[in-house]
Amino acid sequence: MEASPTGGPELVERELSGRELLAAAGVLFPDDQGRVLVVRLPYDRKHPVAIPGGGWEPQDRSPRDTALREVAEELGFTPRLGPLACVDWTLDHHRPPIAAYLYWAEPLTPEQAAAFRPDLAEVGGWAWLTPDQAAHALPPRLSRRVTSCLRAPRTAGPLELEDSLPAGHTLDHLTVGPPPEYTGLAGVTGTAGMAGTVAMAGTDLPEGAAGRLEPPLDRATYLATRPRIRAKARAVFTDAAGRVLLVRLRPWDGPRGQVPYWTLPGGGIEADRELPRAATRREVREELGWEVEPGRLLALDWQPGAAAEPDADPATGRDTAVLVYLFDGGTVTDRMLDTITLPEDELVEWRLCTPEEAQELLTAPSWARTAAALAAREAAGGPVELVRGQAVG
Repeated sequence: MEASPTGGPELVERELSGRELLAAAGVLFPDDQGRVLVVRLPYDRKHPVAIPGGGWEPQDRSPRDTALREVAEELGFTPRLGPLACVDWTLDHHRPPIAAYLYWAEPLTPEQAAAFRPDLAEVGGWAWLTPDQAAHALPPRLSRRVTSCLRAPRTAGPLELEDSLPAGHTLDHLTVGPPPEYTGLAGVTGTAGMAGTVAMAGTDLPEGAAGRLEPPLDRATYLATRPRIRAKARAVFTDAAGRVLLVRLRPWDGPRGQVPYWTLPGGGIEADRELPRAATRREVREELGWEVEPGRLLALDWQPGAAAEPDADPATGRDTAVLVYLFDGGTVTDRMLDTITLPEDELVEWRLCTPEEAQELLTAPSWARTAAALAAREAAGGPVELVRGQAVG
């Protein structure tokens, strides 16, 4: 379910910064036997087995929209999505970083599966695999991602993964073991629709034909022209009285003009070189002078760009989507507050605020995500999924 080199509008090359990353969304379709649906990619010889899904497009208002659109394009129907299963951020020297969402879907009936109408350029076959089969057949990172979702209790979700390995609260539910041997398509030989006979559900591809299809772009060109998002990492600190710590940015000539601008501590993730937790540690160190290990991931807030939401607040990055990670910073002490050292070129003051005061100082989307993160502190499980600060799913 990494972004695939087919479909979508014509894209142009542009300058990319180290803060930009790809985004993708996939869907886990379980059946009543505990198996999961996988598809065969006819254009990918190296990694031919995948999960239904694909890359984010600027018109998608959220990763949920990406998942729905991709399944409709690939398999010809619109699924009913359940909760977010996991979020994963992966780094790779051979491609840009990717923020990947995986969603649970309602189990498909045999009648629904029989009605698949696949796009033959995208899907050359499909099969239901046991968790063990999927672990071997899927590419290593995707294998770890999917296997984590299948092994962990549903109540633990959404899972937090970094480089497809458990992070944060996910470590309480999963242990990191040796990776399974990667076998690709050979691991599902004899499974209907995936190996041997490719033709299924109305397709008429002869055996082996799928492997001869070529993507319209070579991999390097495809990756260079894919749309990017940006990401931020912020920390939610409170004192013993429940007041939240806010910082005020030095005014600049931006879309909001020369006005006081308050926010949670944190900032942009250097997407090409660090993971979200590392970014949070760095930002807290740079902004407050503290060495703090981020706690539980409380919320994931997706801020749509102008292509998906033309009236989006320009202060949230309306030219493209922005993904905000909100981590629990914990309870601050008077001693910690006494050691705050603000960077003079970036921040001008800090303040502990009651929820009512914070709502007055923050923008509406920023307050909504802060309130959701504070509420998530009181609940078990993984982060709450947000779009512009509002819970979805």
